[in-house]
Amino acid sequence: AERTASIYPDLLAVVHGDVRRTWSETYERMLRLGSALQKHGVGKGDTVSVVAANIPEMFEAHFGIPMAGAILNAINTRLDADAIAFILSHAEAKVVLVDPEFSEVVDSAIKITGRKDMLVVDIEDSSFEGGRQIGEMTYAALLAEGDPEFQFELPDNEWDAISLNYTSGTTGDPKGVVYHHRGAMLNATSNIVTWGMAQHSRYLWTLPMFHCNGWCFPWTIAANAGVCLCLRAVRAEPIYQLIRDEKVTHFCGAPIVLNMLANAPDELKDFSHEVKVMTAGASPPAAVIEKMEAMGIDVTHVYGLTETYGPSVVCAWKDQWNELDGEAKAKLKSRQGVKNLALDGLMVADPESLEPVPHDGETLGEIFMRGNNVMRGYLKNPSATEKSFKGGWFASGDLGVMHPDGFVELKDRSKDIIISGGENISSVE
Repeated sequence: AERTASIYPDLLAVVHGDVRRTWSETYERMLRLGSALQKHGVGKGDTVSVVAANIPEMFEAHFGIPMAGAILNAINTRLDADAIAFILSHAEAKVVLVDPEFSEVVDSAIKITGRKDMLVVDIEDSSFEGGRQIGEMTYAALLAEGDPEFQFELPDNEWDAISLNYTSGTTGDPKGVVYHHRGAMLNATSNIVTWGMAQHSRYLWTLPMFHCNGWCFPWTIAANAGVCLCLRAVRAEPIYQLIRDEKVTHFCGAPIVLNMLANAPDELKDFSHEVKVMTAGASPPAAVIEKMEAMGIDVTHVYGLTETYGPSVVCAWKDQWNELDGEAKAKLKSRQGVKNLALDGLMVADPESLEPVPHDGETLGEIFMRGNNVMRGYLKNPSATEKSFKGGWFASGDLGVMHPDGFVELKDRSKDIIISGGENISSVE
């Protein structure tokens, strides 16, 4: 952000409804946030939580909080009060920034924690009608206390924590995944290479920033000197409107988002420039990929976990595949792919012996990763951390096959395997 603001101060950085800010304006807000948090006693090793939609303040938090030496904890806005209370307590949050849309649930969560020592800051946002102030001060007032000339300190060590992301916790309590500065930087810049992003790309926020820090894209956009196009709710109409009016070049989303866009009314789809979408999560059905490509949206399929900073595996495209028909192309694109630039190792192996499976596209094994874009571990949970690392590899818990060309294809989460008549069938199938 510092580099981009110094080289391109007058370039557009953030668009949110009527709000349009340059990189110099945005960077000053980041500095003010970092400085003001320090004035409120936030320092190295402290956690600052944020419960917000994809609004400018959430973007600023990805920089301002680490500038204070603190750790950013972006909380899933879909959680209930009990789950949010668990996270605020487990993370020992010193400050919590709250979007008005989530004021009720966060207020309940804070009451559940029983803590009176957390500074609660209300973000005011004109794109949301409703909500109420639950904190001691507004975000604008917090920034007003900050120093626009703030001299922040870089981390002592690249291994220092930059953020804390909680997994969904389908079994037991959510686990706090600790990201380090090195991994965040490498995965953020790897996104540019993986996607062939031109300088000043225009990125639309359909993927939640609370999800693996938006797959590291807040930091990617800063490195790319791009534009952050904010969006509160993921609906087809505003997405197509922003694609058309703001000339969106890139966005990310789960297959369900692609499905919604593919099946939207044709009159919404009035854009003529090239758009790229990155999708992950469940494998996107080949039919959805085919529909997206038919309307001029190029699909890149990626795969990863919270523990690997979001996407660390990409279905890298080969030019010779362009000769194939739409269905054959879509089938190739529905594979998860190969390691990205930041990932050191990717294998499909026997979970006990760590013996790699044959590259036959058929033999099922567990997907393992290693490299700098693998988490430090789970916060205050040494047993879960130890269990997730085997012989220097991170065990994903996902099952897949390795194709002869070295591309991984995900078959399932190991816990989603359906046993039928003694045969293992994946829920994807």
